[in-house]
Amino acid sequence: MNDTPWHKKLLGGFKKTSERLTENLTGLVTKSKLDSATLDEIEEALIVSDLGPATAAAVRSRLADSRYERGIDEVGVREVLAEEIAKVLAPVAVPIEIEAFPRPQVILVIGVNGSGKTTTIAKLAHLFLEQDYGVMLAAGDTFRAAAIGQLKVWADRLGIPIVSGPEGGDAAGIVFDAVKKATATGIDVLIVDTAGRLQNKRELMDELAKIRRVLGRINPASPHNVVLVLDATTGQNALSQIEIFKEVAGVTGLVMTKLDGTARGGVLVAAAEKFGLPIHAVGVGETLDDLRPFDAQEMAHVIAGAQA
Repeated sequence: MNDTPWHKKLLGGFKKTSERLTENLTGLVTKSKLDSATLDEIEEALIVSDLGPATAAAVRSRLADSRYERGIDEVGVREVLAEEIAKVLAPVAVPIEIEAFPRPQVILVIGVNGSGKTTTIAKLAHLFLEQDYGVMLAAGDTFRAAAIGQLKVWADRLGIPIVSGPEGGDAAGIVFDAVKKATATGIDVLIVDTAGRLQNKRELMDELAKIRRVLGRINPASPHNVVLVLDATTGQNALSQIEIFKEVAGVTGLVMTKLDGTARGGVLVAAAEKFGLPIHAVGVGETLDDLRPFDAQEMAHVIAGAQA
């Protein structure tokens, strides 16, 4: 039995999700023969648990298999569910590797305001510091003074440098200065905060395009990662955010936060199923240690509420 501190955090983080799944399955699963109507109800219960239609259909197909003709109990359904979730998550459980040469590796972090973007940047920085990488932050969300101030506080706490400018300043100029400084001082990872407003997609697209042009002039391979931070409490809305930001910003990977505050953690599976983008890490708490890459098998069992 896995009893590591991180596993316990995952269990706690997905407790509401697992409980919601239990509520949706209650009364549907019995030892009696699974007929077509029951299978339909189980499939629907999984969909309303935010697990995505393809995963729900795969579970239904498995349960319709002849080996379950005599029925299956809820524990058995959870085991099948865990196996199907693991199949979906295994290809996307991809941590960010710091491989860029020449350094620094530039990671643009995007996400709507309120998604936990700034805190996630600090947690990512902490993760890389633990791996002995030199980290610098760039306060590219110049639209909000609060975002600049919050990032400065985190940089100070972590003891890492930050490049920032005034509210309303030129984000691309700040990023340019940050890359130059990071290159000169031998920094491994430059994490760039960017504006999170989606009210005006064109304005955001133009700003990100300008940042990309500036980075490209310094290093054609930059940015090396465009990471979208998603708030799991928004449920299916997170999927529409991926759609929009893929178009606007060329997202290369995801980080999902606030999984401890929601019964909608199943959206992690739906996101993996629909988009197939790397999910670099998940967040299940408020402290710096609460953002970590995940193991697909372990995560699948935690979401399904099955015994690992």
